[in-house]
Amino acid sequence: MSGPAVSPSSVAPHPRRHRPPATPLLDYDVVIIGAGSAGLSAALVLGRCLRRVLVCDGGAPRNAPSPGVHGFLTRDGTRPADLLRLGREQLLPYTTVELRPARVLSVEPMAVGFELTLEGESGRRSTCTARKVLLATGVEDELPVVEGMREFWGTGVLHCPYCHGWEVRDQPLAVYGRGKSVTGLALLVSRWSKDVVVCTDGPGGLTDNARRRLRRQGIQVREEEVRQLVGTRRGELRHIEFQNGDKLPRAAVFIHAHQHQRAQLAEKLGCRLTSKGSVWVDKNAQTTLPGLYAAGDNTPGTQQALLAAAKGSQAAICINEQLTREECPK
Repeated sequence: MSGPAVSPSSVAPHPRRHRPPATPLLDYDVVIIGAGSAGLSAALVLGRCLRRVLVCDGGAPRNAPSPGVHGFLTRDGTRPADLLRLGREQLLPYTTVELRPARVLSVEPMAVGFELTLEGESGRRSTCTARKVLLATGVEDELPVVEGMREFWGTGVLHCPYCHGWEVRDQPLAVYGRGKSVTGLALLVSRWSKDVVVCTDGPGGLTDNARRRLRRQGIQVREEEVRQLVGTRRGELRHIEFQNGDKLPRAAVFIHAHQHQRAQLAEKLGCRLTSKGSVWVDKNAQTTLPGLYAAGDNTPGTQQALLAAAKGSQAAICINEQLTREECPK
């Protein structure tokens, strides 16, 4: 009597383990640190290359509070959690890819490859080795210390008009910040609404030219100090309240929040960072430390889920081609 049918995805993996001549066989070809759009996209490409990959999932992504991911072809409006769930599910057929809930505590270069120390959900620590490492750890936003700013983040307080402008189009909007950055953002946001007010929360440091440009677009400037943002428990913003008691009805506030690296691994390894704190990478997505790559929001450039996924895919191709060159020397 024959046994039950076995699906291809349930068969134990037999990856093609290649290595450069006269080098040790390490645990993984690539360890990907971070399981957001960039990390999962890279894992998908590397899985399709039959690479042995470990993806370390360190927790919720930066866009978790957002009601939807926008501008992502075929996935416009998908909840961030659902997008990542789909990404994880689509890795299942690729049996050489392992996804593990773990934080990476350290990455140590070896003579060949890297040794990583991991901490699982239980707090138990373990180590593994890899030929290459991809940092897809993202960034953390540093929100202004204003009551309501954190509570409405992702719903009434927004960072990207390309991601969220359409949802609040033709509504009264505010842009929070000072100086050159708030001017540029306000002019951009005015594409989606004719009612835009700049709130500088104190002296705005605006040049005469900046004020002229804003005035031409009908953008008012309020330099009173902000007391709080007020809205509903569902995250809908109602108004901005100033310290003098005035209330400015607004449907949303856009800000350019300062950011820092979500993980300090690149800095600890002595990698070059840009003036804005991003991890510098070359055209092949490699950092200044050979064998260590980076992709997604932690690298320079426009930040958007679709672009992070694209950067992850590009980095994976570069990594696979470098691994192939090492395995097939001239």
